[in-house]
Amino acid sequence: MQVLFLYAAVVMIWGSTWAAIPFQFGVVAAEVSVGYRFGIAAVLLYGYALISGRQIRLPANAYGFVLLQGTLLFCLNYLLVYYATARITSGLVAVVFSSIVLFNAINERIFFNTRIDGRLVIAGLLGLGGIAMIFWPEVSVLSFGDNTIVGMSLVLLGTILASFGNMTAVINTRHELPVIAVNAHAMAWSALLSSLIAAWLGREFNFSMQPGYIISLAYLAVFGSAIAFGCYLALIRRIGSARAAYSSVLFPVVALAISTVVEGYRWTAIAALGIMLTLAGNWLILRSKTT
Repeated sequence: MQVLFLYAAVVMIWGSTWAAIPFQFGVVAAEVSVGYRFGIAAVLLYGYALISGRQIRLPANAYGFVLLQGTLLFCLNYLLVYYATARITSGLVAVVFSSIVLFNAINERIFFNTRIDGRLVIAGLLGLGGIAMIFWPEVSVLSFGDNTIVGMSLVLLGTILASFGNMTAVINTRHELPVIAVNAHAMAWSALLSSLIAAWLGREFNFSMQPGYIISLAYLAVFGSAIAFGCYLALIRRIGSARAAYSSVLFPVVALAISTVVEGYRWTAIAALGIMLTLAGNWLILRSKTT
């Protein structure tokens, strides 16, 4: 039951962040926004640890992988996905990023000698196929112009780096490091690194007072980062990174459900079939791993 709760929390929160991320574009540079997002999240986690009396200090030899997790999973991954989203549609980003399920399975095999489960591969292919069908109007008219190639390359690289970040998270969980402490330090480092990248690129450190930017930033920092990543890393500890990553396949489903209510999104037969495929893959992933 705890696995189901964590899985549902990750899917619902990150699925809803799709509606918040577009409000981050425009006035503030992506590098600066990512820095704000994880800086706020880190402060919240440090504060929570202090108030609740949770351990925040880690063994000295643990910080290397913690900082690497922050670099790969919280900084570079998000920067590349933000860059890609500015060039291609969110649907194409979803299709490419959902391949993290397969990347995680392969990387677990390479780094931890974990057997690749045949059901996982089938579920991953069902998920990829389902996402492609959900966003078929965007996929079917795909034109490989320069901007599209660059955008898809960026999100693919971001996905690969996110998968490597998941592997560092596996190492940290195997060392039984407290999730709150790991995330707090990793997110603080991510905020600093994003700010350094922004300075190196000559970005302006400004802030937008538009309600959309402020509200979306607060939601992304509190729910999309501090809470969701805590649930996600706890999920990795329980069912492994490959199965936990399958939650990324369901994010667009939640996003479309929100769009149906808020924006009047009209479902098509092929999109409905895509939903069925992703849910079938989800059932394969979780049926023997729930506790």
